Amino acid sequence: MADTFAGKVALVTGAARGIGAGVARGFVEGGGRVALVGLEPEMLAELADELGDAAAWWEADVRDSAAVKTAVDAAAAHFGRIDFVLANAGIASYGTVRQIDDTAFERVVDININGVFRTLKHTTPHLATTHGYALVVASLASFTALAGLASYNASKAGAESLALAYKQEVAHLGIDVGICHPSWIDTDIVRNAEKDLPSFREVRQKLPYPANSTTSVEDCVALILRGFAKRKSRVYVPKGVMLASWTKALTNSPVAWPVLRRIAKKTVPGLEREVDALGRFHHSHVPETKPAD
Repeated sequence: MADTFAGKVALVTGAARGIGAGVARGFVEGGGRVALVGLEPEMLAELADELGDAAAWWEADVRDSAAVKTAVDAAAAHFGRIDFVLANAGIASYGTVRQIDDTAFERVVDININGVFRTLKHTTPHLATTHGYALVVASLASFTALAGLASYNASKAGAESLALAYKQEVAHLGIDVGICHPSWIDTDIVRNAEKDLPSFREVRQKLPYPANSTTSVEDCVALILRGFAKRKSRVYVPKGVMLASWTKALTNSPVAWPVLRRIAKKTVPGLEREVDALGRFHHSHVPETKPAD
């Protein structure tokens, strides 16, 4: 992918670790430059040092619209342009609807939907100038709900719908928009969820492909970068996630409900007990930074 992104600039949210950091590295390897936006300033600084002059970083919480705008505008001023945006910042939570506290649920929705909105809103003027491309990271969860992940499912379904509406709104500006649907990726979120909640791991093993598999960060990054290069409307990770999109109606139909109900009746009580024993609703690597007042 050498020189694929020569002369181009990408802005990546959630860039400190995992998929975001991987895409940043791959984009620079492809000849581009990258604006790293996120929390965890020490990790952002370390990644920027690794990537050299091709990277710069800005600390911003996607729950804070003013902070996002400041970071985006500063990145555009620093590099002179923004051609690609990866709206990647996102978190998950543990617990059923009756169990999770309001703050934890609302935090997931605020980051995974409103954070995407703020990212798209403030990068739009810059993407319009370059006739750029924005890729919103949704999920397999956009199509397939799973007990205990209601906030994540709702937020990722919302992120998909947001991206589809935004795509129509900016078409006349020459901006292309894509949606990325990863299944379970070998990141901190998935590893910690399986460590914290044995019942979560058990449920995953009972689900059909691709929900019962885990994709490496490297493979996920490669597919996202290919999506960037081709300005794809959908990026499925792995490609089998496309099947979940096509069979969404069947998965959520009365035909499938007896199977889902049987699995849920066996696993949900244990999941709730595990979350109660854990004493928290997020995995241990979720930063606790709060947005400015």
